[in-house]
Amino acid sequence: MTIKFSNFSFKYWALEKPTLKNIDLTIEKGEKVVIVGPSGSGKSTLGQCLNGLIPFAVKGDITGSLTINGHDTQKMDLHQCTNMVGTVLQDTDGQFVGLSIGEDIAFALENQMIPQGEMHDIVKKTAEMVDLDEMLELSPFDLSGGQKQRVSLAGVMVDDVDILLFDEPLASLDPQTGKATIEIIDQLHKNTGKTVIIIEHRLEDVLHRDVDRIIMMERGEIVANMTPDELLASQLLQQHGIREPLYISAMKAAGCTITAEDKPSSLSSMTIDDFKPQLLEWFEQGDVVSENQGSTPLLSVKNLSYSYDDQRNTLDNVSFSVNKGEFVSILGKNGSGKSTITRLIMGVLEPDTGSIEFNGRNLADCSIFDRSQHIGIVLQNPNHMISHHMIFDEVASGLRNRGVAEDIVDKKVHDVLELCGLGRYRHWPIEALSYGQKKRVTIATILVLEPELLILDEPTAGQDYHHYTSMMAFIRELNKKLGITIVIISHDMHLVLEYTDRAIVIADSHLLADQPVNSIFSQPELLEKANLTVTSLYTLGKKLGIERIDNFIRCFINHEANKNA
Repeated sequence: MTIKFSNFSFKYWALEKPTLKNIDLTIEKGEKVVIVGPSGSGKSTLGQCLNGLIPFAVKGDITGSLTINGHDTQKMDLHQCTNMVGTVLQDTDGQFVGLSIGEDIAFALENQMIPQGEMHDIVKKTAEMVDLDEMLELSPFDLSGGQKQRVSLAGVMVDDVDILLFDEPLASLDPQTGKATIEIIDQLHKNTGKTVIIIEHRLEDVLHRDVDRIIMMERGEIVANMTPDELLASQLLQQHGIREPLYISAMKAAGCTITAEDKPSSLSSMTIDDFKPQLLEWFEQGDVVSENQGSTPLLSVKNLSYSYDDQRNTLDNVSFSVNKGEFVSILGKNGSGKSTITRLIMGVLEPDTGSIEFNGRNLADCSIFDRSQHIGIVLQNPNHMISHHMIFDEVASGLRNRGVAEDIVDKKVHDVLELCGLGRYRHWPIEALSYGQKKRVTIATILVLEPELLILDEPTAGQDYHHYTSMMAFIRELNKKLGITIVIISHDMHLVLEYTDRAIVIADSHLLADQPVNSIFSQPELLEKANLTVTSLYTLGKKLGIERIDNFIRCFINHEANKNA
């Protein structure tokens, strides 16, 4: 089924200018294509044109044409489009239709009138592929972000469509589950010959398996359409604010010149021997000293246990401290209890046993409002935090609740929106924003209150590299200059490497490790237990024959910190 955009433009009725401009693009039947680009570049809009949401559910003006297998999509209806294109959405909550996981996966099969016995077999087999076979009776709304993503993936996998569209399929997944998802998508592609289109920020993770082409978008236009090797050898990723693979960053830091002939899209296929002398010299001359952290505890978690159902502990006897001025990450697999810790600190949940102290005071004695005066928490899903129609009012709401004078509110909101890359949107309605832009609104809403402790749950989900880099640089500045203590709960190994000094690893309700980041990232067995994976820095260090890979990783961390300082 050939997809063909011809001089295609689209403008939302709510906006003055078109979001997609003069798109000329052909995707052949059976191709596997990745679409990348910064937030607001038009990637998701392009996807909505493919699956029929535009123009049937989302209204706007179209010029030019889009044909699928020779049929003009504007002359079809939504049902005809969805029969050809199956979609896994980034915001999984909007995709569920069943009361249980099993019902949700079976929905497409029921519409196809598949006999019940056959349906049960297909659902079970599909659920096993995405590690959900023991959870079919659960409600999808009770799951972690990564588990929800797998339910959506399974729901599309059972459907017999010719084109599979994945909109940010890795956004909420831990590294091992993300790796497995890319392998499942690749297997589907090879076994079925379906056309696969992946819209994703996490380019290195998508390139875990081969793709035919990468299409890069910027401001509604296609700025590159080439093979992965050609793209990684060019400067286009850096120029357009897309994060390049870690091993490429390390090689460039060492002064290596990489060409398409070096096959840079996969570390396993690259001939590293040619670059070995440069890399080893860079490592030997590099800085491997880690920063000394303060030792006055700000947040102390002591013997914390919690169970949602009084049967299986989500957290079991977990203890750790976060010192004043630290920048710490909490890592772990989906459903390991990371986000539960956030809810316990907020006061939304109460621990079964154990305690949480803040500045030496037991938080059990503090109301949710009291806690919010000192601790800022940014939740993973921005839609769970937003309560106002306009961006300015949302960011200003906390200051207004405190009774701050309106002229001060205006200045503070203006400054924080600029810092979060949202200055030009200050008078926009929130509905007009992308998922990543909404995320930045929620972060701005918390940052404007200047908390002592800032906890960010998956801050990079749905964020492009350019915006999250500028935002994280701002957060690092808050940490360094104002002494705000930062805790990041994340699956994003790159983020953890680039910004945090110490990582707390939680898996299967237990604390597995509490060590410097470079030490944790050089222990494959530990990472596997937590559903994390070694980064390509570790793999590169191995290929170079370096014994102290933790020092190699620290050398890279310090190089990046100095570059971004």
